[in-house]
Amino acid sequence: MVRQEISDEEWAVIAPLLPVAVGRSRPWLDHRAVVEGIVWRFRTGAPWRDVPERFGPWNTIYKRFDRWARDGTWDRLLGLR
Repeated sequence: MVRQEISDEEWAVIAPLLPVAVGRSRPWLDHRAVVEGIVWRFRTGAPWRDVPERFGPWNTIYKRFDRWARDGTWDRLLGLR
């Protein structure tokens, strides 16, 4: 059994609020894996480079976190906007 940071019920609420890749960019790594990695990082307090590979490349996880911080995604998820 793989331990998940976010339950399926929580994910059902979160997923529709996340941005969709548009244009000609490469397909994004699965949002759930990335969000799980972000949650893991903040839960543990570990450096970004120490995020386990099961969540994806650490720099992808960090870049997605940063992009979503700048574009207001996290504010929407947390009900701040």
